[in-house]
Amino acid sequence: MNYRHAFHAGNFADLLKHAVLTALVGALRARPGPLAIVDTHAGAGVYDLRGEAAAKTGEGEAGVGRLMRDAAAPGAFDALKAAVAALNPNGKTRFYPGSPILLTAAQRPGDSYLGCEIRADDNAALRIALKQRRGAAVTSADGWRTAVEQAARGRGRLLVLIDPPFERPDDYAQIVATVAEVRAQRRDAVIAVWLPIKDLATYDSFLGDLEDAAAPAPTTIAEVRLRPLSDPMKMNGCAMALVGAPAGVAAAADEAGQWIARTLGEPGAVAQVTVLGD
Repeated sequence: MNYRHAFHAGNFADLLKHAVLTALVGALRARPGPLAIVDTHAGAGVYDLRGEAAAKTGEGEAGVGRLMRDAAAPGAFDALKAAVAALNPNGKTRFYPGSPILLTAAQRPGDSYLGCEIRADDNAALRIALKQRRGAAVTSADGWRTAVEQAARGRGRLLVLIDPPFERPDDYAQIVATVAEVRAQRRDAVIAVWLPIKDLATYDSFLGDLEDAAAPAPTTIAEVRLRPLSDPMKMNGCAMALVGAPAGVAAAADEAGQWIARTLGEPGAVAQVTVLGD
């Protein structure tokens, strides 16, 4: 399965990821002091749900389309819904904001965002999307390496978002190595990781490796499974893994996950939030 952002913009996985990220960055910005964000696989920034890539899957209509029509959706989605509405002033849900738009929406003086995107077309689109955003920059450098370099170079508070397309067989190992290296440079760094859930063996093995790389920092896992893990060829669910997340983010993650499982899931859908090591 191709996890490039454009094909799956606005789907159930984006809804979980972006509800969690907006809660996370909101909690971090409620604290004093500048916040630096490094986004290792930033994508294009804004996605056209009627574009060729999104139209091939129709996942946006099944995800954010239903969310925007649900006036009773929980408050965990408020920031995301507001961002979607701002991109679609005519009230129709055509354009969807990627993580860079959401993470730079309320940057304060001194805050910064660095989006890493090696695809030339997505990099160019991201530069346009962030052109008017204060403190935002885009690079074509390798995101894995950049996250570690920024952790070693800077001071102050750091949030690293790791959201690869999972097109390479070593992406799971790269995540674990990057988490370990970032934490070796900056013990108080907060790290958010998105990952698909296809089969239980791969998922459980990764979580064990991540727990070791993040220790002794607590790692919160917010997951949604739309269906039982009976077909490893499907993306049966997804998870956000949060290393060192502030208190309160877990509640928003659970609220969003429960809505996704209940509203978008098949029979047997579940959502849960756990803390590794508990």
